[in-house]
Amino acid sequence: MKVTVNKLDDANVIVVGSIENSEIETKVDVLARQSSKKIKVDGFRAGKVPPHVVKKLHGEELTQDAESALVTEMIDNGLKEANINKADVLGEPTFKKYEKEENSIEIEIEISTKPTFEAEGYMDILPAFDIPTTSDDEVSTRLDEIALEKAKFVAISEDRAVENGDVTLIDFEGFIDGEPFEGGKAEKFGLEIGSAQFIAGFEEQVIGMSAGDEKSITVTFPEDYQSANLAGKDSVFEVKLHEIQKKVASELDDELAKEVLQGEENASMDVLKERVKTQIASTKLSKLYNDELKPKLIEALVNKFDFALPSNIVEQEIDAKINAKAQEMDEEELNSYKGNNEKIQELRDELKSDASNSVRATFIVDALAKKEGIAITDQEVSQALYYESMMNQQDPQEVIKYYQDNNLLPAVKMGMIEDKLFGKILGLEK
Repeated sequence: MKVTVNKLDDANVIVVGSIENSEIETKVDVLARQSSKKIKVDGFRAGKVPPHVVKKLHGEELTQDAESALVTEMIDNGLKEANINKADVLGEPTFKKYEKEENSIEIEIEISTKPTFEAEGYMDILPAFDIPTTSDDEVSTRLDEIALEKAKFVAISEDRAVENGDVTLIDFEGFIDGEPFEGGKAEKFGLEIGSAQFIAGFEEQVIGMSAGDEKSITVTFPEDYQSANLAGKDSVFEVKLHEIQKKVASELDDELAKEVLQGEENASMDVLKERVKTQIASTKLSKLYNDELKPKLIEALVNKFDFALPSNIVEQEIDAKINAKAQEMDEEELNSYKGNNEKIQELRDELKSDASNSVRATFIVDALAKKEGIAITDQEVSQALYYESMMNQQDPQEVIKYYQDNNLLPAVKMGMIEDKLFGKILGLEK
């Protein structure tokens, strides 16, 4: 077997080899002898099947296995000649050539390896920034918002009719052809006029009613109404108005603090103020980090550390970006790429720079995280997804299963490592 290695750069090599037909035949004989001791063939005792019989029955399969074994051997020889550790090989080797000649197979395989670089000097390129501050006015504004969120509805004292924007407390029951229908009745229901919460035309007919009034309101259900038995039908609602209400903000006192800080010992307005102040500061810092610091830091790191990238990983990233871009295309645009290799290649070339930067950033973050002792466990990843799904009112188990099934957990983990690393080197960790 002839093997030579051509180094493309520090992360990629081409292994060039020639496998003679005689080598394949020899390997087939070896595999046939090994198989003869394991397979069962009618008319022969177990373990006593002659190799030539095995070759006759499974010749094509043995040839494929022999070629595969010799290619693996060629790769191993190439790695040895290039002084590359198997553990440093990334992804699967890429065949650049595999041609069967009359007496041999001519092969060229590109092998990509993990890049190496000196992870030094990164503290010198950190973006400058000031920690956001929180004013008393911001705290007061947020407390007023909380008081309004916890507001209670009370009857207005003035004697007047319903106006647009009022909150009304009503009883109602709906009828179609004189018969009540399921779900069409409620008592002391709070309805904000103008909210478009009810069927079109209902809220407008409540306007002008006064407390104690009763009225028949006629409306037509939309043709696309969710309940098919009601869709498009005329209905009459008997409505009684109990009172017109207004929203009254809660008092900024310890009682409100206890309601907001449920289950917390020593809850008071002073504690709530500090909590609000911390929350505002945290929100500002998070926005600064995500919108400015993180993009600037990634750009600075990518520009600082220049090293060869594994070609196969870059190609995979280009594939991912193309798939993401395809999700945004309409059918006409997608069809314009089908069978158009030149246009597809133009798109790949267009995305290569961004893909390379993404891959470079990933290797930089990985190297710096190891240097800084940053690590994220699988349990922390699951906990983060669990918390996020709960906040979005999703089923945590379904969300985690989705990420597992679509192999998205490694990306989530890398993102968490990245944020933890950047938080540390930027001095944002407490």
